[in-house]
Amino acid sequence: MGLPVGRVAELAGVTVRTLHHYDEIGLLTPSGRSAAGYRRYSDADLDRLQRVLVYRELGFPLETIAAIVDEPSGDPVGHLEHQRELLHERIERLRRMVASVEHVLEAKKMGEALTPEEKLEVFGGFREPEGYAEQAAARWGGTPEWQWAQENAEPRTKEDWAEAERVRRDWVERLLALLDTGAAPDSEAAMDLAEEHRRMLGAFMGECGYEMHRNVTALYVTEPVQLGFLVREPDQRPGLAEFIRDAVVANSARAE
Repeated sequence: MGLPVGRVAELAGVTVRTLHHYDEIGLLTPSGRSAAGYRRYSDADLDRLQRVLVYRELGFPLETIAAIVDEPSGDPVGHLEHQRELLHERIERLRRMVASVEHVLEAKKMGEALTPEEKLEVFGGFREPEGYAEQAAARWGGTPEWQWAQENAEPRTKEDWAEAERVRRDWVERLLALLDTGAAPDSEAAMDLAEEHRRMLGAFMGECGYEMHRNVTALYVTEPVQLGFLVREPDQRPGLAEFIRDAVVANSARAE
């Protein structure tokens, strides 16, 4: 006799109205009727419903689903294999989306330790570019350094940020003073400043190895926005980014 529409709806997780609609448009017409004229669904009907619901979940419009499941040469096993492939692709897309959202959440949590008013007080007129936190999370969220920072970093107070800003300003002042002397990037003084900078980054990252340090400072040359976090635009000079990068390379060679 087959299953009644209410039971099929319960098993499939859809409404009776949905099954009635599928019947009305010819997408899923039950094979039988009871003596009283009520819909009855056979095993073959349930197989068709399963295929319909999978394609529906994948976002196909009903018209396209009808064409797929009504294909004369349609092979049930082939249909299932195709659906499995599509589902795996969707799972992978969703996995990437979840990872991206998690990275953005981490970046937001890191960036919201201060109120806008406190940020203005601590950092003056400096503001990170719109969307930078999300871009940084997407770019570095998979690195061990980022993961360590998320798992181990303690919330920073306004005083903590103020001290970090004081350290940054002091470092930049000494860097600019060294540049005025005409020192070379591979001088002892320049390499010492580079080592200080590596340790400054390590305070936020948990550990900043020499390879990571070289990678970060290489971006100062190719992406000015990165340099701006360390040396504010009014203090920047021609060749400054290259000097920092080269001092870091020299310091790495000295250490390694």
